[in-house]
Amino acid sequence: MGLRTAVRQEVTALWGGGKGISLVAIATGWGLLNGGRMVYPVIIPYLQTDYGLSLTVTGLLVTVLWFFAAIGQLPGGMLADRHDERALMAVSAVVVAAALGLVVTSSSPLVLFAATAVWGLGHSLYPIARITILSKLYTQRLGSALGVTMATGDIGQTVLPPIAAALAAAVAWQAGLGFVAPLLVVAGILIYATSPSRDDGTDAGTDSESTQSLRDAVDVLAELRTPEIGFMTVILFLYMFIWQSFTAFYPTYLTSVKDLSTPQASVLFGFFFAVGVLVKPLAGAAYDRIGMRRSLIGILLPAAAGFLLLPVVSGIWPLVGITALVSTMLGTGAITQSFLAEAFSEATQGTGLGVIRTLTASLAAAGPVVFGVVGDHGYFDEGYVFLAVVMVVVIALTYRMPEST
Repeated sequence: MGLRTAVRQEVTALWGGGKGISLVAIATGWGLLNGGRMVYPVIIPYLQTDYGLSLTVTGLLVTVLWFFAAIGQLPGGMLADRHDERALMAVSAVVVAAALGLVVTSSSPLVLFAATAVWGLGHSLYPIARITILSKLYTQRLGSALGVTMATGDIGQTVLPPIAAALAAAVAWQAGLGFVAPLLVVAGILIYATSPSRDDGTDAGTDSESTQSLRDAVDVLAELRTPEIGFMTVILFLYMFIWQSFTAFYPTYLTSVKDLSTPQASVLFGFFFAVGVLVKPLAGAAYDRIGMRRSLIGILLPAAAGFLLLPVVSGIWPLVGITALVSTMLGTGAITQSFLAEAFSEATQGTGLGVIRTLTASLAAAGPVVFGVVGDHGYFDEGYVFLAVVMVVVIALTYRMPEST
């Protein structure tokens, strides 16, 4: 079977039966949410100037965003198991839009941090609902469907940071972040209008459902002791620690250490996610076809090499090549989350993913503030070598995993 034929079959399977419109709406919302979140690293210099913040404190600001986006995923997963996913995703988009309005009008660092926390909580409602609704729409193509939505997230992360940098330079940093808010409101409306509702007609808020959700969470914690889920949870935590640490300060590293201009740094930062547009669908399809272990190792080895080489490379074109190597790790989510989604029953899938994502992402949220401390002390290069070592540990753990659940 040729590559063109295989691609055509995947596209037909994803679009057929009226599912494609829902997939586009869900993926668009995900792209705006992720793209908006990646504007923060680009505007860090402006926040430092306006609020008098150090790299450590701006790292803490990013950590707050990631931490609250993480801790909300457990209740978000419980809600996704019991209630209408399209409503959760629409509410998520609108709450984030409101939070962005608070961020750009904040009058003090305290308000800035509080608005960022609300932003994170709003974001947390979307990820699990996105996965559970796709797992019902695409019972045989979950890896591919997740790969598409994750790739669209990378399109947002590719396009929005350079636009934000241009608006921040031409107008103000508030314009660079604030323009995302109305787009999110529109996306929320489209998601609710085009996505299917739950078949069971469950309503929110009953005591029996809350009790059952807590029982599901306890059951999931017990399942973490199984080797497959336990190892994958550790792998996901280490990956998220690496990813959050890297993305929080890569534009700052490029301007302060590699002497790139701010526009060059923002475009290269966007290029990091642009490669993910290609990598994530391929990683999801690889998971569906050859299994978890080989597909995951295949995308992590180039990333480890990229981190190791980054400190010794200079110049815009060599940095483009190194950024492409590092960006292969973006395919990790399509593989690990497909594996975890299939490890749980449909009844506890949202809760299971919520527990694991909350646990891993909340712990990994320490990455940006740790990397901010590293940057404040002038050890950015050594920090990237450390990330390469952690990536090698992830690869070693992957060798102990089965190909599938």
